[in-house]
Parts: sequence; C-alpha cells; structure tokens
Amino acid sequence: MQKTKKIVIVGATSAIAERCARRWLEQMPIDLTLVGRDAQRVERVAVDLRVRSPQSEIRVVEADFLDPVAIDALVGAIAQSGHIDVALIAHGSLPEQTECQSDLASCRDALEINGVSPVLFAEAFAKQMEMAKCGTLALIGSVAGDRGRKSNYVYGAAKGMIARYAQGLQHRFSGTGVKVVVVKPGPTDTPMTAHLKAKGARLAKVDDVAKEIVDAVMVGRHMLYTPGKWAIIMKIIQHMPYKIFNKLNI
Repeated sequence: MQKTKKIVIVGATSAIAERCARRWLEQMPIDLTLVGRDAQRVERVAVDLRVRSPQSEIRVVEADFLDPVAIDALVGAIAQSGHIDVALIAHGSLPEQTECQSDLASCRDALEINGVSPVLFAEAFAKQMEMAKCGTLALIGSVAGDRGRKSNYVYGAAKGMIARYAQGLQHRFSGTGVKVVVVKPGPTDTPMTAHLKAKGARLAKVDDVAKEIVDAVMVGRHMLYTPGKWAIIMKIIQHMPYKIFNKLNI
C-alpha cells in the first residue's frame, strides 16, 4: 500500500498556501499539518479543507515564528510520527517601504518575518530531512529579491536572503534524496496585494500560481518563476546597466 504523503505548510493562512493545500487534497488524501501564528485563523482554513477531503488527516499547530528553540522543537515533534515528504514555507507580509524607512521597528519586523523566520523553519526541516535522507523543502520567495528597487527594497532584501540561503541548501543536498525548491512568484491577487490591485496593477490569479507551485514541488524542480514570464522580466532587470536602471521608477 502506498504511504500517505506527509505535508507540512508553514504560514497556512496565506492565500497561496491555502490554494496549494486545496490542490494537494484534490490529487490525493494526505497527512497535512497546517502551521500558523493564530490557531483560530488556521483552524478556519482547516475546517474548509476537511470538508474538501474527509479522507485526509488535517491538523493545526500554533507556533512562534521567531523563536529558534520553539521552531526546532515543533518541526522535530512533527517528524516524530514519520518522515516529512513535503514542507512548504509560505509565510510573509508585504510592508510599506516608506514605513520601513521612517520606522526602524517596522524595518526589523519586515526583515524578520520575510527573511529570518523562513530560514529558521527551513533549517529545522532540513535537519529532519537530512536524517531521513529524503523529502522536499519548498520556500516561497519573490521576484522582488532578484534586484533591489526603491519601491520595496526592504522586502526585496528579505526575499533575496531566502533565495541565497536556498542556493546554499541546494548545494548542501546535491546528490542526496533531499530536494530544495525555490519559488519566486510575481505580484499575485491575494489580500496581501489588495492595495496594488486598487492602484490598477495586473496581478496573477492565485489558483494558477498555486497549481504551478504544487506541480513544481511534486517533481522537485530547482527553481520556479510564476507566472513564467517573470523569469524573462527579472533576467532583463538583473542585467540592466545602472545608468538605465536608476532612471526607472520601479
């Protein structure tokens, strides 16, 4: 009998994470652990998912997202009941750049929740997967991390940290049974980007982005830009000469 896949989603109340969970449940019954900072909010997500897949085991865990000891203990406890097949680290927030510039506490918070916290969780999962000699670890970064831009460089710096960290993990686990997937979504239609939508920004559909993420994770793809056009757009931006780049209002 095929083993039920054990999947953990950190930041389970994010729109992308919730849609990824739905996608997995559409494909097969799974053993799903949803991790969040507010148990009540995560439970509301879990209730919906249990209706969609009564055959799946779905549990909720509340966590401190910045305490390294608590994070390590949490991931270790999840792994005690069997090795983790997939860990998706999906949490984050989109800060106002101007607020980060004027308020150093906001700047610190943005760096911690978008950069430091995902790395702490990833390292905890990496330790467990290394011991099990298998598993797929997926981190959601952002195209914003590919080059610092004046409109969101604090957020971009945190997401750039995730990308560089993930490169190191991929190198560490090269040739092993552990896979590391880096996801770089472009602007996506979620509550986090509602203010961008109000300004007329064209945003990707969250269901389309979630489908691409789940597909990439299940095959252990090295890197995913979603929608795919962002791979080309960011390659151009990355290699644009400073004299031209500095004239752009982006």
